[in-house]
Amino acid sequence: MTFFISPTKGRLSFNQVFRDMLAFVNEHPEDSYKLIVGTDSQVRTDVYYVTAIVVLRVGKGGRFYYTKERQRGMISLKQRIFLETARSLEVASRLAGKIMSIGKTDLNIEIHLDVGEQGKTKEIIREVVGMVTGSGFDARIKPDSYGASKVADKFTK
Repeated sequence: MTFFISPTKGRLSFNQVFRDMLAFVNEHPEDSYKLIVGTDSQVRTDVYYVTAIVVLRVGKGGRFYYTKERQRGMISLKQRIFLETARSLEVASRLAGKIMSIGKTDLNIEIHLDVGEQGKTKEIIREVVGMVTGSGFDARIKPDSYGASKVADKFTK
């Protein structure tokens, strides 16, 4: 993942995204925040993955950034969901490392998974939630996984 897109700031490196997120949080440090990472994919002739980073000022809006990658060829739904989860874990781990390096301990990261009790993904919920929680992050599934199913999904089209 070489760069992220911010709807307001354009193309940013991962470090620029992190600095922008910190600036956003530091504008109102007394508010509470949610840090969310979610990935969604779309199949055409190739598979397109979009990973979103969302920083929410709870009840007062937020910002998001996304990166888009293309993978040639076709893969199964199960493989796609595992790759979505792996992409989210990679970004969340990088964020967690940066957060720890500046000594901020109050920003927990949620990973939003594009799986739910309805539909074809219900058989793999346990496995992907286990991947996330085993890596030390909170996992959310549909209908609570808007980071993947709404934000990232919007940019896979």
